[in-house]
Amino acid sequence: GKETMKYLFVFNDAPYGSQRAYNGLRLAAALSRKAEIKVFLLGDGVLCGIAGLNPAHADYNPQEMLRTIAAAGAVIAACGTCMEARGIPSELLIPQVRRSSLDELVAWTEECEKVISF
Repeated sequence: GKETMKYLFVFNDAPYGSQRAYNGLRLAAALSRKAEIKVFLLGDGVLCGIAGLNPAHADYNPQEMLRTIAAAGAVIAACGTCMEARGIPSELLIPQVRRSSLDELVAWTEECEKVISF
């Protein structure tokens, strides 16, 4: 069964350009099979949740990884202010990611035992 430990993953980086988001998503996916996790997309991290991204030479699909994480029971949210700053409407996000706020990130930070930032 799942442990009681709760982990919060905060993603600050765009999905492409560096491997930070990719490695963080790999860890989150592996951990989501054992523990309760929450994922918050912040800053350029909100780009990980956009539907229909299909880069020609990508080694991975961040949306597919987020779907896998959500299927394991994780809650995934994106910073609404960060989305607005980048002109991203809620409709552009995959259904597994919902628009959220810094207030929710504060609540999640208080609720989770470990916060892991990528």
